[in-house]
Amino acid sequence: MYAPERQQEILRLAQESGRVDVLSLAEEFQVTAETVRRDLKALDRAGLLRRVHGGAIPAGRLGFEPDLAERDAVAADEKDRIAAAALGELPMDGNVIIDAGTTTARLAAALPLESSLTVVTHALPVAARLADHPGIALHLVGGRVRHRTRAAVDAWALSAYAEINADVLLLATNGFSADGGLTTPDLAEAAVKRAMIAAARRVVLLADSGKFGQEHFARFGDLSHVDLLITDTGLSPEDALAIESLGTEVVRA
Repeated sequence: MYAPERQQEILRLAQESGRVDVLSLAEEFQVTAETVRRDLKALDRAGLLRRVHGGAIPAGRLGFEPDLAERDAVAADEKDRIAAAALGELPMDGNVIIDAGTTTARLAAALPLESSLTVVTHALPVAARLADHPGIALHLVGGRVRHRTRAAVDAWALSAYAEINADVLLLATNGFSADGGLTTPDLAEAAVKRAMIAAARRVVLLADSGKFGQEHFARFGDLSHVDLLITDTGLSPEDALAIESLGTEVVRA
């Protein structure tokens, strides 16, 4: 296969799935990873793809946001490991904010029955998992519910979080990087995330390594605002060290 043909196929795959990664493409086309990187560089220069850590996304997709079911199916094993590791960061009792996200929802589902916590969330999937938990005092933050994330946003949510002092925030993000910070596609979601960060004494970010290097439309913070990042082993030791140089502890589950 000639390079232009391969690049056309890479573009088609990216448009279908929303993202392509170097190693999978190298295996697909039986070429080296360096050859794929040259293809992605050429497509990026042409304005057809945008390179991100480990791969590329279609150009113009900084505002793209897959629905909840699609996101939940991505990196499922990694999210389970991250959620399990995050359980150890919860206090024996105290006040916890749980953000909207597929990994945070897995954490909520995994809370042991002996847990005794006050939990505040604006995420309907998280609340649904905790509503019958015998040891959880659940507070559901209201507002306009976004269909994509099933999360409450806007003025009601912002005013509620402004009145809270939480011990720990379990935070989610669509993208993170040392330079680009923490990003999400929606401005209203970003505003709620900033309010949650301000409301918590300790911030624990739960994010699989596939989100590293991704940048979305709305920036809501820097990694320096995060006390601990729990991710998976797909994040390289070198990238983990770069993040830790910002003052953020990194756990690769």
